[in-house]
Amino acid sequence: MRHRKKNNHLGRKTAHRSAMLSNMATSLIMHKRIFTTVPKAKELRKFVEPLITVSKEDTTTSRRNVFSKLQNKYAVTELFQTVSQKVGDRPGGYTRIIKTGNRLGDNASMCFIELVDFNENMLSDATTKKAKTRRSRRGKGTSAATDAGTSVAGAAKTEESKEVKETKKAKKTEAQAKDAKKVEKAETKEEAGTKAEVETTEDVATTEEVKDKKAETESSNAKEEVKSEVKDDKAVGDDQAEAPSEEKA
Repeated sequence: MRHRKKNNHLGRKTAHRSAMLSNMATSLIMHKRIFTTVPKAKELRKFVEPLITVSKEDTTTSRRNVFSKLQNKYAVTELFQTVSQKVGDRPGGYTRIIKTGNRLGDNASMCFIELVDFNENMLSDATTKKAKTRRSRRGKGTSAATDAGTSVAGAAKTEESKEVKETKKAKKTEAQAKDAKKVEKAETKEEAGTKAEVETTEDVATTEEVKDKKAETESSNAKEEVKSEVKDDKAVGDDQAEAPSEEKA
C-alpha cells in the first residue's frame, strides 16, 4: 500500500526517473524554458529548485553536489555563473508552470516550465503593477510599519492627485482663454463687416442724392430756357405789330 506517499513515480523505475529528471533539469538550466506534461513539470520543480538554492554559494562543495545530480559540467557552469547571479535575491520560487492545454494524441495535460527571472515580459508587467500592503496580526511593530507605509503611500497619492487637479485646472483656464480670444476675434470681424456694409449703403445713398439733384437742376435750367425763348418770341411779335401801325400813321 502507498498510503501517504506523495512522490509520483511517473510510471518509471528509480534509475530511469532520476536520469530523466537530471536531463530535464539540464535542459531547463540551459534553455530557461521547456515544454512537458504537468506531472513531470511538478516533479522537475521539486528536483531543480534545491539545486538553484545550493548554487547561491559558489563553493567547491556546492559545485560537486550539483554535479552529482546533473552530471553535466556545462549546465553546472551556467547555473553558477548566470542563473545564480540573477536569482540571488529571490527567496525560493525560482520556476513557473503555465498550462497550455491537452495533447492531441493521448489528451495529456501539457504545460511549459520556465525560470521566473528570465522572462522579461512577465517581469515588466510585474513592475508596472502596484505593490499591495499587507497587514499582519502578529505584533504591533509590523502593524505600525505597515500603517506608516500606508500613510506614506496615502500622502504620496494625495500629492499626486493634487498635482493632477492643478494641471487639469491650468489646462481648463488655458482653454477658456483661447475660447474667449476666438470669440473676441469673431466679434471684431463681425463689427468690421457691419461697418463696411453701413459705409457702402451710405455711399450708395449719397450718390443717388447727387444724381437726383443734378437731374433737378438740369430740368429747372431747361424750363428757364424754354421760358426765356417764349418771352423772346412774344417780344418779337409785339415789335412786328407796332411797326405797321406806325407806317399807317
